[in-house]
Amino acid sequence: MPVNPPRTLTELFLGFFSIGWRSFGGVMPWAHRVMVEERRWMTEADFAETIGLCQFLPGPNIGNASIVLGKRWFGLSGALVAFLGLFGPPFVWVLALFALYADFAATNATLRAVVTGVGAAGAGLFLGTAVKLGRALVRKPAALALIVACFLAAGMARVSLFLVLPVALGISLLCARKGWL
Repeated sequence: MPVNPPRTLTELFLGFFSIGWRSFGGVMPWAHRVMVEERRWMTEADFAETIGLCQFLPGPNIGNASIVLGKRWFGLSGALVAFLGLFGPPFVWVLALFALYADFAATNATLRAVVTGVGAAGAGLFLGTAVKLGRALVRKPAALALIVACFLAAGMARVSLFLVLPVALGISLLCARKGWL
């Protein structure tokens, strides 16, 4: 399926705006849906590679991706437009929800239950996106081995990401040079 990157800054802004205003419980599922499935700005593999890079950088993954992709398509102005489109709506949502939650949460068990339910839904969206991203890697044994090794090191053995990420980067570069990724 051919990719069709945004043609204007307005299209870029509106795409990231649509991600930002729907991103309750996590941005990744909506970012994938908008950029890969709906607007076809990028391929599944390009999305996975971009997110992989942005996870390595400090800061929020999709925030980093908005800057990387905005710059890729429109330079500095694209980076700014994409970032503002992505973070503008959540900023307003969070301020409004904080005002409501601060007033009613202490006395309203239903509101606390809703917040817990939204958190569970967000975790489900995150897992669903992880499965979609994993589809691009299923036929690459070296990638699967690297994923398992990183999970075991960071998730199970509690090795610091400051150690896991540089080692994983080095192994990834070696595997890419050998044509395994």
